[in-house]
Amino acid sequence: MPGIDESRPFIPVRIAVLTVSDTRTLEEDKSGDTLAERLTQAGHQLADRAIVKDDIPAITGQLQKWIADKEIDVVISTGGTGLTGRDVTPEAFHSVYEKEIEGFAALFHRISFEKIGTSTIQSRATAGVARGTYLFALPGSTGACKDGWDGILQYQLDFRYRPCNFVEIMPRLEEHRRK
Repeated sequence: MPGIDESRPFIPVRIAVLTVSDTRTLEEDKSGDTLAERLTQAGHQLADRAIVKDDIPAITGQLQKWIADKEIDVVISTGGTGLTGRDVTPEAFHSVYEKEIEGFAALFHRISFEKIGTSTIQSRATAGVARGTYLFALPGSTGACKDGWDGILQYQLDFRYRPCNFVEIMPRLEEHRRK
């Protein structure tokens, strides 16, 4: 049965939060605030936080900076995953992935469908791994950030979650580089 195994220790991970928006500031960033609050309440460390414009070079530049930073294990972004002309977050994320985590989008849509029905089809939430860093792109709504964290990430970023989780395989994400 899946769930938290209290006999295992909690291992905090270092998470950066990225908001992709042409209009928000840190003071007005409710979705970024939601993610930051949830991850710290869970016992993780908010390693950094930034806002970038809906622009592929700006997004990839910030991702590359954090991927190169050994003090950041995970990046969670909010915004820019829709279908409008300026929504380019998935394209930016895909350009840096070494491996995509296809199941993340599938599970996100399943959870989202329970809340917003077929409107979930307009989201292009995505996840992957680049140089040992997990990358998750969530839609810009506070509700979608809650769904992504509460329904998926709070479990997969908890070493105690069984039968498996992202934290326990972190040391092996770059084993192909050690040869």
